[in-house]
Amino acid sequence: MLKEYKSIVNVSGPLLHVEGLEGVKYEELVEIRLVDGSIRNGKVLEVDGDKALVQVFEGTTGIETEKTSVRFLGRGIHMYVSPDILGKVFTGLGRPKTERDKIIPEKSIDINGAPINPYARDYPNEFIQTGISSIDGLNTLVRGQKLPIFSGSGLPHNRIAAQIARQAAVLGKKEEFAVVFVAIGITFEESQFFISDFEKSGAISRSVLILNLANDPAIERIATPRVGLTCAEYLAFELNMHVLVILTDMTNYCEALKEVSAARKEVPGRRGYPGYLYTDLATIYERAGRIKGKTGSITQIPILTMPEDDKTHPIPDLTGYITEGQIILSRSLHKKKLSPPIDVLPSLSRLKDKGIGKGKTREDHSDIFNQLYAAYARGKEVQELAVILGEAALTDMDKIYFKFAENFENEYVSQGEYENRSIEKTLDLGWKLLSIFPREELKRIRDEYLDKYLPRFKKEEPGES
Repeated sequence: MLKEYKSIVNVSGPLLHVEGLEGVKYEELVEIRLVDGSIRNGKVLEVDGDKALVQVFEGTTGIETEKTSVRFLGRGIHMYVSPDILGKVFTGLGRPKTERDKIIPEKSIDINGAPINPYARDYPNEFIQTGISSIDGLNTLVRGQKLPIFSGSGLPHNRIAAQIARQAAVLGKKEEFAVVFVAIGITFEESQFFISDFEKSGAISRSVLILNLANDPAIERIATPRVGLTCAEYLAFELNMHVLVILTDMTNYCEALKEVSAARKEVPGRRGYPGYLYTDLATIYERAGRIKGKTGSITQIPILTMPEDDKTHPIPDLTGYITEGQIILSRSLHKKKLSPPIDVLPSLSRLKDKGIGKGKTREDHSDIFNQLYAAYARGKEVQELAVILGEAALTDMDKIYFKFAENFENEYVSQGEYENRSIEKTLDLGWKLLSIFPREELKRIRDEYLDKYLPRFKKEEPGES
């Protein structure tokens, strides 16, 4: 029988201070019974002798200190899992969203899983096709990688997330592929968009949706990504599936962390965020990867909106240190009506070389990537020069680079929201765009690949519109 305590001494924001306790543990779940008989839930944030600090998930409005009783349940937050979680929608605390989302659980897992031991990690080296050219061709996603998307408010990161969730696939493998989609602090309209989009496209059958809404308690957001990762670990390491975890928006998670830290009266760090923000983010990001001897894997795409589009803000800054690269969305490309507005020059996938090449994508992938990147970088420089000096000051070769940069943005970077490009189509598109250059300008591609691929696209040039 669990003991009930009526010893709340103070209420501070979302926190209760309870005294006279016995055997209470850190992160233990708490049941709070109000005067009217209603029950709220919380968890232990801090223990000091017979005192505990409890955070309340549903808020502390209406709690009377003398008349409210508190019961400690002796366990942390658990997620109930079984293979039936695929195709289901859960709340930020892992509860079924509707009656039809209920499952018959096989086991219960504590959501506070440990990061993967570095010694047990297997190196990421297999290509994941997202169907988006500017990711697959230039910032390749590799199985087991953590590759965040840095966005800004008003940019279409949620639509890109939904597109990746619909289209992502591991090529040449018969192993099962699943998506765990974790939405943190989103609006009701956004949640409806994700649910209907997944249902319409059929992606829901291989997906688990964890949705924490903006009007849910901020405290709940701290548990939400961990609930999603617990589902992913179960699917990957117990059911041997390849799992892609999409976390959007990590900025809302960090704001919730900041709110709780302020309520606890902790000394703030940069811009008011807690000093342990780096450590806390690492406990989430480092739960991705591959484990030696296991077939399954977890690949992570965290999405975060940079306040004021500032890359030096603590959230993108610390995320960049922990993860293996970043994909950056550009406001200037978005204003040009290009979608997805991925800015390929500052974007980077540190593991791309491990997932491309013969037997993975295609033999010419590395060379074509280097040439496209170099040509686009020079094309952007020429465009800036033309703004200052006028197009009349450009050489004939400059004009070709100018034209290439325009074509690259309009044909390669920009693509339809429901356009799923294979890696072969993406690489062929790269050759088509490069075919406007004389062969001697393509210095970054080996002669053997120029001989094999270039003639095919040079023939098309006269007929192009």
